[in-house]
Amino acid sequence: MIRAPVRFSAHSLGSAPKSGLISALSLSLALGLTACSTAGSYPSLAYRPVERTAMPAAAEPAPPPIQLPPATADLTTRIGGLVAAAQASDKQFAAKRPAADRAVAAAARAARTSDSWISAQVAVSALQASRDTTVAALADLDSLYADARQAEPVEESPSAKAIDTARDQGQALLNGQNDVISALDARLKA
Repeated sequence: MIRAPVRFSAHSLGSAPKSGLISALSLSLALGLTACSTAGSYPSLAYRPVERTAMPAAAEPAPPPIQLPPATADLTTRIGGLVAAAQASDKQFAAKRPAADRAVAAAARAARTSDSWISAQVAVSALQASRDTTVAALADLDSLYADARQAEPVEESPSAKAIDTARDQGQALLNGQNDVISALDARLKA
């Protein structure tokens, strides 16, 4: 059996439901828009007289800064001992430096397998070993500084400042020793 296609028209579906739906939507839209535009008096956004004459509130005075305690006698003694150890190590370094200079000068153009070159390496190694006390003292000062900063993380305390000054002294000694060793190594490699 062959079926013919079914055709619908606006008349067959009924135009009454469509027009009712459209009129209901139109009415709700109109009512919704009129609610947004109701007439009335709104408050002014201008300054009121009391707002023009009001004085700003007085700021509270800042609290006085907290005075941190000075470095303790134990800490000062310990810092002094570490600086003295670094200075003694620097004196040992200075005492061994002429021997290393002479050994490197003797091995200046020697082969790497020669006795003079090996003697120069041993002398430079002894010079490097003599700075170990400086490195250890600086490491202890770094640890003390970290502890002092952790105790007072916001502001550097007098204890931390004293330790930092000692660290600067130790670092200056170590930098000088490193420069000497680097120069000797460069002369030995040339």
